Amino acid sequence: MAKRAARSQQSSKHAKPARVPPLLAPRPLLESACAKAAGPLLDGPEQFDSPDGPQGLAAEIRKRRPFEHPEQEAMLNLMRTGAMLAGDFAALFKSRGLSEAAYNTLRVLRGAGDTGRPCHEIGEHLVARVPDVTRMVDRLEAAGLVTRERSARDRRVVNVRLTPKGLQVVTELDAPVVQLHQRQLGHLTRAELVELNRLLVKARRPESR
Repeated sequence: MAKRAARSQQSSKHAKPARVPPLLAPRPLLESACAKAAGPLLDGPEQFDSPDGPQGLAAEIRKRRPFEHPEQEAMLNLMRTGAMLAGDFAALFKSRGLSEAAYNTLRVLRGAGDTGRPCHEIGEHLVARVPDVTRMVDRLEAAGLVTRERSARDRRVVNVRLTPKGLQVVTELDAPVVQLHQRQLGHLTRAELVELNRLLVKARRPESR
């Protein structure tokens, strides 16, 4: 028995250490594996691989890896910027009981003058697409901001016009809307705004390049 125990102790001394499963590996090994899988971790702003450095989109959303394609970064920049700017306008219009689409509709109808505009044409003049223009006009009519009447020349056509109340609501928003535009983008120079507008048009109209 003593000899067998001695042989067991000797073999255990020379045995190879057991392989540690990956999930139970020492912390330095785990950190090294994560670093290889995820790329360089963010220890400071200087590690953002973006043309804008620590001020770019990658830094804002705490992205650990560079964007794979500049088109992807540009699209996400547009989405983030649009959402941030639109949020201020949504709050402004909500304070008057309007949505952004409703406000744009009132502006379109103001531009149409006393003749108004056929309901089916309103959507063509809006900045953003609205899935159901008729239902939106229903709400504006219920609020006393617009009226609808059939055209005398074509009874199939329903014209929508502003009421005096609707005209007052959209006119009262003129100054606050301009002030908000200036507060949001007033830090850009005129040349920068012209170039920004040119690039945005080019982005949504590939044939214009």
